[in-house]
Amino acid sequence: MRHSDHATDPAGATTPAAAPPDLNLLRTFLAVHRSGSFTAAAQLLGLSQPTVTTQMRALERQTGRELFERLPRGVAPTAVADELAARVAAPLDALAAAAGHDPTGRTRPGPVHLAGPAELLSTRALPALSGLVADGVRLRVGPGLTDPLLDELRAGRHDLVIATSRPRGRGLSAVPLADEEFVLVAAPALAGRLRPALAAEGPGALHEVPLISYAEDLPIVRRYWRHVFGRRLTCRAAVSVPDLRAVVAMVAAGSGFSVLPRYLCAAELDSGALALLDEPEDAPINTAYLVHRPGAFGNPHVPLVRDHLLHAAREW
Repeated sequence: MRHSDHATDPAGATTPAAAPPDLNLLRTFLAVHRSGSFTAAAQLLGLSQPTVTTQMRALERQTGRELFERLPRGVAPTAVADELAARVAAPLDALAAAAGHDPTGRTRPGPVHLAGPAELLSTRALPALSGLVADGVRLRVGPGLTDPLLDELRAGRHDLVIATSRPRGRGLSAVPLADEEFVLVAAPALAGRLRPALAAEGPGALHEVPLISYAEDLPIVRRYWRHVFGRRLTCRAAVSVPDLRAVVAMVAAGSGFSVLPRYLCAAELDSGALALLDEPEDAPINTAYLVHRPGAFGNPHVPLVRDHLLHAAREW
């Protein structure tokens, strides 16, 4: 069916459809989004800073939405800008490549420094980036906890950080990446014994069972207890190991119980190596964010990795 060039308003009048944004505006927009400032984008594109500012105002008028939040140093993209960049980045990069044009002036970009939780990097993020690596993108990957990694991101040690909480303050740009659901699990034989007691006595039935955790302060388990059981956790970890994959292995071996992200133990649940102790209607959910500094997109492979992760995360 051929689409009409006109739209009908609620009163029945026919009005011309809005024209698509000019390609030059979109190229400038993408440079601002990737570089984190109008000034840096102007340098990349060989334009004056006032020209870039004028073009972005024109694009905001055309879209009817604010695209960038003006900061004391640089700009931060709004959610609308992130969505627009995800749609136009690949086509514009393909056009630039077909024309033999490298807007950064470099023939080989440097490696992309990516950091985040070891488990999420190894099971989700890095496999999703394998195609980019095959195409020549280089990665330098560092595992760690969110707060130290965000401090290192502010200091310029990373380009992108997968964070398990939204960063505070205005110096970093964060976009939701994926939600992780937490589940209470044990090995099947142990779960068979614990489920009736848990249903009859509540979470106190688990206090004498070894608790396996990735951190001594039990952040995931405490959150589950508050959210699902509505009470404070009072037991301590029998085993604390700073790798959730090791927690999965120990629980599957029958060492005790734990609370884990579902994505990390989905295969074990499907195979029967692990079993759910509880299936609440409202399970705890945590959102992971993909975070970068304004100005980090001077390396064109950084937004490429970022956009690829955001696309891949829809299937996680």
